[in-house]
Amino acid sequence: MKFLDQAKVYIRSGDGGAGAVSFRREKFIEFGGPDGGDGGRGGDVWAVCVDGLNTLIDYRYQQHFKAKTGGHGMGRDRHGAKGADIVLKVPVGTQIIEDDGETLVADMVEVGQKVLLAKGGNGGFGNAYFKTSTNQAPRRANPGLPGEEKWLWLRLKLIADAGLVGLPNAGKSTFLARTTAAKPKIADYPFTTLHPGLGVVRIDGREFVLADIPGLIEGAHEGIGLGDRFLGHIERCGVLIHLIDATADDVVAAWRTVRGELEAYDEGLAGKAEIVALSKSELVPADELKKKAQKLKRAAKASPILLSAVTGGGVEETLRAMATVIETARSEAADARAAANTRIWQPLAPRSEQTDDDEDDY
Repeated sequence: MKFLDQAKVYIRSGDGGAGAVSFRREKFIEFGGPDGGDGGRGGDVWAVCVDGLNTLIDYRYQQHFKAKTGGHGMGRDRHGAKGADIVLKVPVGTQIIEDDGETLVADMVEVGQKVLLAKGGNGGFGNAYFKTSTNQAPRRANPGLPGEEKWLWLRLKLIADAGLVGLPNAGKSTFLARTTAAKPKIADYPFTTLHPGLGVVRIDGREFVLADIPGLIEGAHEGIGLGDRFLGHIERCGVLIHLIDATADDVVAAWRTVRGELEAYDEGLAGKAEIVALSKSELVPADELKKKAQKLKRAAKASPILLSAVTGGGVEETLRAMATVIETARSEAADARAAANTRIWQPLAPRSEQTDDDEDDY
C-alpha cells in the first residue's frame, strides 16, 4: 500500500427535505383539513478514527463526499425520511484542518473517536404545522434548509513513541530494520527513504513504536531536498534518536545541520529529549572514532552512543536509553490524567469571604 500523509477533500452535508402542502379530501368523511408532512433532515458528514489504517491513500482516488438529501414531506401527515450520513474513515493520528491550512477542526488520536464535520440541513415544515384556530387551511410550507459545504485538509501524523532523525544515509533505515520487524528500503545512496516507516521495538519486556523519518539536509525548512513535511510525524514522539554518520568528515556540522532544521520547524521538536548516536562506527578506526565522539560530546552536551546497526554494537544500549525516556514520559502523562480525574470541585466562598486569589477564578 502506498503511503500518503496529506489529502484535500470536499464535503457537503445533505439539504433538508421540503414540507408538503396537502389537504385531506375523502369521500363520505365529514372533516378534512391540512395534512402536509414535514421534510426530513439532510444527512450529516462524520469523521471516524478506525484501526487498521496507516495511510490516507483512499482519499487520492475520491475527494468529494456528499451526504443524501432528506426526503420530502407528503400528504396524510407523512414526514420525509432523514438523509443518509457520510462517514470518512481515517487512521489514528489524523488531523482535520480547515481550508486555510491553520485552523484545527479535530485531532483523531483514539480508535473509535467520532467528529461531526458538517451538519445536515433541517427539513421544512408542512402546512399541517401552520394550522391554527384562526388559520385552518394554510397553504404554505417551508423548503428544507441547505446543507453545509467546505474543503478540508487531512494530515496524518504517525503515532510513535520515538523518532529517528539525521542526514540522508546516516543509517536510520538500517537501525529500524535491525531493531524491528520492519523492512525498509536500504541502499548506499542518499534519500533511499522517501516515506516515513514504522516498527515496534521490544527490549527487556517493554514495547514502543519507532518511526524512521526521511533524511534532512540544510535548507529543508525551505523545501530543499524532501523538505521538512515529514517532521510532523515525530511531533508526538517522546524522544528523538539523532543518528550521525561516523564516517563524515565533520560530525559536529552534521549534528548542527539537523538541529538547525528542527529548530526552524518549531512545534517543540527542538525541545524534545534527544539521544545522540554515532552510527556506522564499525567503519571508523578506534582512535579516530574516539576523537569524533569527544568533539560531538562538547557540541551536543551529551555523550554520544557508539552505534553499529550491522554488528549490533551499541544497539541494546540505545534501545534501553529510549525505553527509559519513553517510560518516564508515559508515567508523567498518566499522573497528569490521574490528577485531572481526581480533582475535587469546591464551591467558591461568598464574596465577603473571598481573598484576592479567589477573585482571579471569576
